[in-house]
Amino acid sequence: MLIDFFYTLRAAKLPVSIKELLTLLEALQAGVIGPSVDDFYFLARTTLVKDEAQFDKFDRAFSAYFKGVELLTDFTRDVPLEWLRKTLELELSAEQKAAIEKMGWDELMETLKKRFEEQKERHEGGSKMIGTGGTSPFGAYGYNPQGIRIGQDKGRNKSAVKVWDQRAYKDYDDTKELGTRNIKVALRRLRRFAREGAEEELNLDDTIQATAANAGMLDIRMVPERHNKVKVLLLMDVGGTMDEHIHRVEELFSAAKTEFKHLEFYYFHNCVYDFMWKNNRRRYSEKFATWDLIRKYNKDYKLLLVGDATMSPYEILQPGGSVEYNNEEAGAEWLQRLTGAFPKFAWINPEPQGVWQYRQSISIVQQLMNQRMFPLTLAGLEGAMRLLSK
Repeated sequence: MLIDFFYTLRAAKLPVSIKELLTLLEALQAGVIGPSVDDFYFLARTTLVKDEAQFDKFDRAFSAYFKGVELLTDFTRDVPLEWLRKTLELELSAEQKAAIEKMGWDELMETLKKRFEEQKERHEGGSKMIGTGGTSPFGAYGYNPQGIRIGQDKGRNKSAVKVWDQRAYKDYDDTKELGTRNIKVALRRLRRFAREGAEEELNLDDTIQATAANAGMLDIRMVPERHNKVKVLLLMDVGGTMDEHIHRVEELFSAAKTEFKHLEFYYFHNCVYDFMWKNNRRRYSEKFATWDLIRKYNKDYKLLLVGDATMSPYEILQPGGSVEYNNEEAGAEWLQRLTGAFPKFAWINPEPQGVWQYRQSISIVQQLMNQRMFPLTLAGLEGAMRLLSK
């Protein structure tokens, strides 16, 4: 099995050698880890990958080969992979979709527990059990207006309230070459220059006047370099539906790092909760408590959130509503705390503005943000910067 895994890594353009594979086999024979997929993942990554920049490639190759399912709730049973094997993909008309009833949050979670106890075999095309290609709220490659996605590589209908798989997100590239300078021009509306620091620059007007007054003898006049004093706290949604907007958000991130000297950034997924992170590969091991960020950065910082706000309403309004873990407090509570701590705030949404009215979660976030949501367009950025500069 590991030989095929080795070739999968090589096919993913990872520079893995036979010697490193033998090291992994020796570690397994020595009993370095127990019978855990998590332990094997970290051992394999440690022995086979020597450059942190290759972690994302490794994650994708590992997921593609093993297609494992990681439990992110408190259930103790594994979902058999045979239950989730894709053989058909359901296509329903708008009328058929509207006829499918959705469960409430408590009923959904309780029903999933019962299905674990009842189900003994694979189901396909059904409306009740964990399976594929049906209208059940549990499984993959089907349709339900409000369910738990299990074993599917990515979202299709953007209606899952929980996601069983633990996903690896990729950091936005802050060095990405911009395809247009329009974003940088728009961001420049949010600038407040001041003379500060020891570095100096040529004061051309004063130099000309001083030289003329000195009968033509060059008299150079210097002045401390001007710096943008605006402080920005940038919070960016990453992963899931945001994968569709990576290029545009990277352009915005790159422009922001160029324009704002005092820029602090963090990542979150879908909605802000009790912690954020700065490196997506280490988002579980290097967490930053949201309370600490509120205490660390004062009210001088302009709060700018970037995300498509496309999620289940439970992720915003319900404790435990996060698709990745059981958050003790609702995301709405944390959004209100952030906007209370930073009076100058705005939300940039890369989703086309024409679809906002059809997404319940976007309407909820707009209300929580006091309607300070702007599209990721030139006009939208200019409007957001104008608001923040007041």
